[in-house]
Amino acid sequence: MTQLGLARFRDAVLQGGRGAAAAALAFVYPPCCPGCQVLLGRHAGLCARCWSSLRFIERPYCEVLGVPFSHDLGSGILSADAIANPPPFSRLRSAVVHDGLARTLVHNLKYRDRTDLAPMMAGWMVRAGDGLLAECDAIVPVPLHRYRLLARKFNQASELARAIARQTGKPLVLGALRRTRRTRQQIGLGANARRDNVKGAFSLAGEGRAELFGKRVLLVDDVYTTGATVAAAARALKRGGAADVCVLTFARALADHI
Repeated sequence: MTQLGLARFRDAVLQGGRGAAAAALAFVYPPCCPGCQVLLGRHAGLCARCWSSLRFIERPYCEVLGVPFSHDLGSGILSADAIANPPPFSRLRSAVVHDGLARTLVHNLKYRDRTDLAPMMAGWMVRAGDGLLAECDAIVPVPLHRYRLLARKFNQASELARAIARQTGKPLVLGALRRTRRTRQQIGLGANARRDNVKGAFSLAGEGRAELFGKRVLLVDDVYTTGATVAAAARALKRGGAADVCVLTFARALADHI
């Protein structure tokens, strides 16, 4: 058998093994809706009822912060917050409002090791990207501090970024942006406390500066709340030489439409 034939035979065996493993996994863990556990025909999906409960963020919204408006105010309109407090990134987009099922999905990915949810969530993020992915040169996840990464075993932002990179073919850059200071959990902190908590917490590694210098970076995170974390990370990227920074998150905390 030729080398090419051996390679094809090996690939066929590996593919068959993966198929058998997937079938065994489906038998032990049948596909079900992550929202209500009803059985489904395939993995990485939602039942009709849970799907209808998601609040996808659609236009019209602020061109900078992506906060939805209750009615169309015309193209290029900015929210009051974007005008009064311009962020250090160019644009922010999020797929869904952070409530109900969306909050459950984030919690399951983050704290219950449901990394299998990342491709589905990333697909909605790609759809919500509004040109950000087409324009970016590199995808960078918001990093965890190494101690928190050891405790949690994985970074949920990295899982989402990895899935987005696979779906779009855009370069994924890991390890360039680092969280150099261990911070408190942001949960339960007010806006000012969140800003103080992450101030100066990020930096670019030496090799990261070279890798991202002059690049248009898409910063990925799971949830946008007050924006303190992504703002601090964006500032570090800009200080390190990134030409532009945009932000894409799965969910966004939102009091109500403007």
